[in-house]
Amino acid sequence: MSKRCYYEVLGVVRGASDADLKAAFRKMAMQHHPDRNPGDKDCEHRFKECNEAYEVLRDADKRAAYDRFGHAAFEQGNGGGGFGFGNDFASSFSDIFEDLFGMGGGRRGGRSSGRERGADLRYNMEITLEEAYGGKTAQIRIPTSVTCETCSGSGAKAGAQPKACTTCNGQGKIRHAQGFFTLERTCPTCHGRGQVIDNPCASCTGSGRVTRERMLSVNIPAGVEDGTRIRLAGEGEAGVRGGPPGDLYIFLSLAAHDFFQRESADLHCRVPVSMVTAALGGEFEVPTIEGGKTRVKVPDGTQSGRRFRLTGKGMPVLRSKQTGDMYVQIVVETPQSLTKRQKELLREFDKLSSEDTQPESAGFFSRVKDFIDGFSGRADDA
Repeated sequence: MSKRCYYEVLGVVRGASDADLKAAFRKMAMQHHPDRNPGDKDCEHRFKECNEAYEVLRDADKRAAYDRFGHAAFEQGNGGGGFGFGNDFASSFSDIFEDLFGMGGGRRGGRSSGRERGADLRYNMEITLEEAYGGKTAQIRIPTSVTCETCSGSGAKAGAQPKACTTCNGQGKIRHAQGFFTLERTCPTCHGRGQVIDNPCASCTGSGRVTRERMLSVNIPAGVEDGTRIRLAGEGEAGVRGGPPGDLYIFLSLAAHDFFQRESADLHCRVPVSMVTAALGGEFEVPTIEGGKTRVKVPDGTQSGRRFRLTGKGMPVLRSKQTGDMYVQIVVETPQSLTKRQKELLREFDKLSSEDTQPESAGFFSRVKDFIDGFSGRADDA
């Protein structure tokens, strides 16, 4: 089977920059790596193929020879005299494999301390709109892993010390050659910690952590919005064998309110008023978020949907001295379950009405009539 063009293998054009070559190789290697496609011979072949292509194109001299002679440049006795793929190829790709698959963690050639950072924790908290307005200090209980007091987090029994893992020589990873490249895997004996404990602590069974429930105080500032995240540094899960703790993240959600709807720092509410109040004018009281109340005056002839703005009656803006506004929207309620006399009065009112009394509806239906007449006229001309 003839070899495919190296540029085609990586999906790049001739003249591609080194950065483009590396990006293309990373993408292909991630896609076809044998660990991600166990048992897939086609992926294994393509993985080797893209490694071979990149090994040539990344080297200026080899690339120049390939551009001039093609694959013949790397066959013994032809072109450039041949470029072999030896052990130096495997070692030259160690860094990029670590970058691609997270192997090594920046500890290449070194020993692992066995200490691992604790996991971050998430706590979901629901608060009311009133609590978001004024802020609060909440007490929460968090079940989490804390440092074992018996062994002070070492995981070892009193008087004993962790020992370097003999399988990986304390590196937390093992390497083995597979063809012309080297793979690194987490050590199965120490699980990447680089250390083993022959005499584990009885309280934590060697992990250096125990599960406890902690009470924490959380300060919720005024003006928080739905989805606000509060970070408590170092209050997450304890680290493994004396490692640093993770963080705790409080995710806030606001409960639905009976009267207000929030939009950023502004509050909105809908107030139904009678047809008479809307027509003749009047006033009513509405509550405010801080627990007070205020009066809203409705002028005569108010239409449904009209909004009244109450300046400074909204929510505080987080970490500032600004405050939003409150908007009251009028909804004119149509009378229901009318008596016979009420219906008679409405019919009498309707007879006395004119375009001046109901200008919006009169104007709308006038435009409708003009539209229909114009459409009929065009149909007759046709």
